[in-house]
Amino acid sequence: MENIICACGHSNPYGTKLCEKCGRPLTEEGKETKVVDMRYDGMAIRSKTYNKTFIDKIWNFFSSVKVGITLIIITLVAASIGTILPQEMYVNAPEANKAEYYEKVYGWFGKVYNNLGLSDLYTTVWFQILVGMLAISIIVASLDRGIPLHKSLKNQRVKRHESFMKRQRIIAEGQVQNPDETLDKVEQKMTELKYKVRRDGSALLAERGRFARYGPYINHVGLIIFLAGVMLRLVPGFHVDETIWIREGETRAIPGMDGYFIKNNEFTLETHDNKPQGEQLAQGVNVMAKNYQTDVTLYKQPEGALPGDLDNLEKVKDYSIRVNHPLKENGYALYQMNYRLNELKQMNFNLVSKANEEEPLGQIEIDLTNPKKEYDLGNGSSVEILVYTPDFSGFENGEPQTKTSIPNNPAFLFRMETPETPKGEVSFVEIMKPPLEPLGENKYRMKFAGADTRDSSNFTIRKDSTVPILFVGGIIFMIGVVIGSYWNHRRLWLQVEPDGRVLMAAHVNKNMFSMKKDLDAVTSFAELPQYEDQLEKPEDAEKPKKRGIKKKEGDSTL
Repeated sequence: MENIICACGHSNPYGTKLCEKCGRPLTEEGKETKVVDMRYDGMAIRSKTYNKTFIDKIWNFFSSVKVGITLIIITLVAASIGTILPQEMYVNAPEANKAEYYEKVYGWFGKVYNNLGLSDLYTTVWFQILVGMLAISIIVASLDRGIPLHKSLKNQRVKRHESFMKRQRIIAEGQVQNPDETLDKVEQKMTELKYKVRRDGSALLAERGRFARYGPYINHVGLIIFLAGVMLRLVPGFHVDETIWIREGETRAIPGMDGYFIKNNEFTLETHDNKPQGEQLAQGVNVMAKNYQTDVTLYKQPEGALPGDLDNLEKVKDYSIRVNHPLKENGYALYQMNYRLNELKQMNFNLVSKANEEEPLGQIEIDLTNPKKEYDLGNGSSVEILVYTPDFSGFENGEPQTKTSIPNNPAFLFRMETPETPKGEVSFVEIMKPPLEPLGENKYRMKFAGADTRDSSNFTIRKDSTVPILFVGGIIFMIGVVIGSYWNHRRLWLQVEPDGRVLMAAHVNKNMFSMKKDLDAVTSFAELPQYEDQLEKPEDAEKPKKRGIKKKEGDSTL
C-alpha cells in the first residue's frame, strides 16, 4: 500500500489520519469533522489498516478490544467456577481416593465436578490455553497501539497547520499587540505551571504529563508478567505443592524435591489438661491439642546416586516440624499438616490346632507395610499369604477388595501347611470376625496374638518460585493504574503571526477541567483571546462559571 502524501509534501504511512509534520487531516472523514480524533495523534494503527493476509487476520483478532474483554470475562468465570468446591491440592485425601472424596462429601454434584476436571481446574490444559490467549491478546493490543503512540509523542512538531489547530476541542483566535512579549509571557506562565515548553520561531508547544499516556501500557506489562507467573506454575521446579504420609521409623523420598529424603524419627502429641466445656462438649471433643510435632532427619543423595537408593545418604539436618514452623531447605518448605495415631504396624498370629489351641505350632510376625510371602515355622509347618488387603472393604466377584493402601482394616487369605495337613488348608482372616474357610472346615487356624502400632505424620511440601514474579507483576499493574487514573496529558499549541494574529489550541486526554484551569491562568496572565470549547453545548456556555465567584454579604438568591 502506498504512502499518503500530504499537501505540505510529507510522506505519511498508509492509514495515518493526521499528517506527521503539519497535522492536517488526511482522510475525508477527518476533514469533515469539527474535532479530530487524537487518540493516537492520528498515527496509523496496524489492526485498523491491514486485513488481507492470514497473519493480518490473526493480529487483528487478538488486537481487538472486544476479544480481549471477552477472554477476560471467560477467564474470570472459569476461575470462579474453580472456587465452588475446594481444589484437589487442598483436599486431605490420598491421590487415588480424591474422586471418591468428592462424591462422598458433595454427592452427585461433587462427582460431576470432579469428572469434568473442575477439581483441578487451574492446572488443566484448556485453562492454561485460555490464560495464554489472554496474554497474547494483551501483548498484541499493546504493540498495536503503544508503538504508534510512542512514535507520535516522541516526534511531536511545534508548528502545526491551521486546520489542525482549529480542529482541536479547545481553540482561541484573536489579536495581540506584542507577539514576542506574548510568547514570552505564555512560556513563563506555562513553565511556572510545570509544563515543558518548546519554541520554534513564532510557535510554541507546552506539554505536561506525557507519561500519563503510558499508564494503560504499564498495566499491560504488569498483567503480562502476572500471567507469565501463573503459567510458570506448570513448569517443573517453579511450583511444588505435594503431600506425603510418613510413619515413625520410615524413610521416604520427598515428592517434588529431587534427591531429598526424610525420616520420621518420632511423632509427639501434647494436649491441654482441661475439662471439656462449651463447644467441646457440643462437638464431643474431650481434649484439645496443644502441640503436635514430628522429629525428622533430612537426607540428600550424593551426586550420581540412582533414584530411590537409600544407601550412603548424606545427612543435611535434624529438625522438629511443628504447626507454622516448617522445615525449610533450598527454597522448599515442609509443613506439618495432619497426623494419625496408633496406625497398625505389625500383626502377630499363632498357628494353632482347633483341638488344642494352648500349644501353638509357631508364631508369624507380619510387617503390614512390607509383608513376606511365606513364613517357615519349622517342624514341617509353614504359612503362606495368598492375598493381603490393607483396608478390606468386602468381596467383588469372590475376590477381596481394599479401599486404600493404609492398614486400617487388614485382612489375609492364608494357606497353612502342617505335617498333619500336607496339602494345606485355606482360611480368610479379618480382625474381630470369625475366619472364613472357603474350602471346607479346617483342622488348623490362625489365632490373633497381638499387634504393634505407630503414629504417622502428614506433611505438605511447598515451593513457589512464581511468587516474586506475581508480586512484581501486581506492583507494575498498580503503578499503571495510578498513573492512568491520577495524571493526564495536557498540551497547548500557540502560534503568533508578525501582524499580531494569534491562534491557540489545547488538548487533554482526560479531565478537561484541569486543562481549562491552566488555560484560565495563562490567558489572564498573557492577555490572550478567550478560548472556546467546541464540544460544549451553547446552553452550557451561557451558564456563569462558579469558579472564582464569591457571594457578597447581603446577596440572596430567589
